[in-house]
Amino acid sequence: MDDLETLSKKLVPYAYNILMNIDDSQDVIQDILIKFNEKDVGLISNQNAYLIKAVINQSINLKRKKDRERQHKITLPEPMVTNQGESKIESDEILSYSMLVLIDALNAKERAVFLLKEAFGYGHDEIAEILTVSIDNSRQLLTRAKKKLKSRKPYDMITSPKKDKKYIEKYVETIRKGDVKALEQMLADEVQVIADGGNKLTVVAQFTSGIKDTIKLMTYLYEYYQKDFEIKIEEINHQPALLFYKDTTLINCQVFEFNPDGKIAHIFSVIDPDKLMRI
Repeated sequence: MDDLETLSKKLVPYAYNILMNIDDSQDVIQDILIKFNEKDVGLISNQNAYLIKAVINQSINLKRKKDRERQHKITLPEPMVTNQGESKIESDEILSYSMLVLIDALNAKERAVFLLKEAFGYGHDEIAEILTVSIDNSRQLLTRAKKKLKSRKPYDMITSPKKDKKYIEKYVETIRKGDVKALEQMLADEVQVIADGGNKLTVVAQFTSGIKDTIKLMTYLYEYYQKDFEIKIEEINHQPALLFYKDTTLINCQVFEFNPDGKIAHIFSVIDPDKLMRI
């Protein structure tokens, strides 16, 4: 049996991929591990499976509660750095940012089945045991999840990190110059900007689409809010991102998704200070 720190590290992806929030994930895991230590663990034949099942089910319950409280506000996942050598999480098992945004359309149980089958490679018999559903119900939940996601599938992001970085550097330079013509060539026709300011901040726009409106928004933000910030390029949830710092305080994290032509299709902009604390 692994020590508690190793266990916690292994369990984070199961909770985070459902909850999209690091604090909530850590709270769930800590609660499960405390209860686990109070049990006669010698009676549990597969302790890792027991903990995974407990974490997933508690995450599902918390996700349902959080969804009821959202009141249809746009909520983006809490960003997570995934290119650090030493990490307190199994970052390879953390989903891409675009995929997390995508599967937020699923209800909590559909999301759990989708994650266990597609991300972690579980069989329907294992999923049925974990979620206390029938095998047929597990299959039905997966079918329903895939049907919901079919028209919303994110682009495959098998791109070169060096190429991504150069493209983002070019994007920043183009924004700085206010070069509208160059920006038009960098953005996909279907480009969207989705912003999350949380409960503390009001964003300029929660949702913007189309090249013209995206350029107007991003150049306005840079000119009136960001031009004096320090800008760093980082990998967030396996995708290229820009981090905007005022002195040493992170103000904005923008995560980029590219289409097959290499143009920017989505910009996910997190301004919520509670979601930026751990970057």
